[in-house]
Amino acid sequence: MVAVIGLGNMGMAMLTRLLATGHQPRAWDLDPAKRAAARQAGAAIGADIADSVAELTIFSLPHDAAVAEVLGHVLPALAQGAVIIDTSTLSPRAVRGFAEQAKARGVFYLDAPVSGGPAGAAAGSMAMMVGGDAAALERATPLLQHLTARLLHIGPSGAGQVAKLVNNLLVASHLVTAGEALRLGAAAGVAPEALLPVLNGASGRSAVTEVNWPRWIIPGSFDSGFSAGLMRKDVALALELARELDVPLEATGRAAALWQELRDAVPDAADFNRLSAVLFEGAKP
Repeated sequence: MVAVIGLGNMGMAMLTRLLATGHQPRAWDLDPAKRAAARQAGAAIGADIADSVAELTIFSLPHDAAVAEVLGHVLPALAQGAVIIDTSTLSPRAVRGFAEQAKARGVFYLDAPVSGGPAGAAAGSMAMMVGGDAAALERATPLLQHLTARLLHIGPSGAGQVAKLVNNLLVASHLVTAGEALRLGAAAGVAPEALLPVLNGASGRSAVTEVNWPRWIIPGSFDSGFSAGLMRKDVALALELARELDVPLEATGRAAALWQELRDAVPDAADFNRLSAVLFEGAKP
């Protein structure tokens, strides 16, 4: 049995994927409307959050505080040996504490952040980077293979979060550099539509030039399902980790600063791809 706790864009997409692959998941969210949508889709909704967990319980939550609160409710309800698969992006330090809390209750806690967005979750094509007990991950793997194309065990508790924060720091930086570089090309008379095939066939390519610009930025749809506010949160966590470890970030640190400086032009509720677009359009901090 599997459960999904947290039915935002990612949680609902994973729930939909599990239903499509023949599972009968339980689900829970604080929002009654989201619970109703999950029930209509075919999920089982318990009387409360503690009644909505399972042997394998997936978390998809916005931040450390939300995970801490949910753990307080679900750990007493979980059976010995149950596995929590937390796909939230969190502080590595925090998840190590969460893993210790779970262990004290006889429960396994895997930090398992993902890359690929709601579309990847719905298609089962996400990358998942996992920290925690290898045997617990092996038990969860048959289920997780329905959600992922790449399931990577990175190391002990917290390692999955380190990998995700490094990844998202690069994505945030690539959105900055792509917006500026494509602006230079356009100023010189070569539009992004002409430049991108060149970049993506050469060494300047990145996921931002291969996916984000063609899919969400050039068409102007900006509906990736991932907000600028969530990217700011992830970038802040990466900067916090760098401060804890006394690791200077010169280039990526400047890119990270632009995410804060352009908050008025790209508010937290906006799609995160808009930051690259406003830099292309000439926005200044």
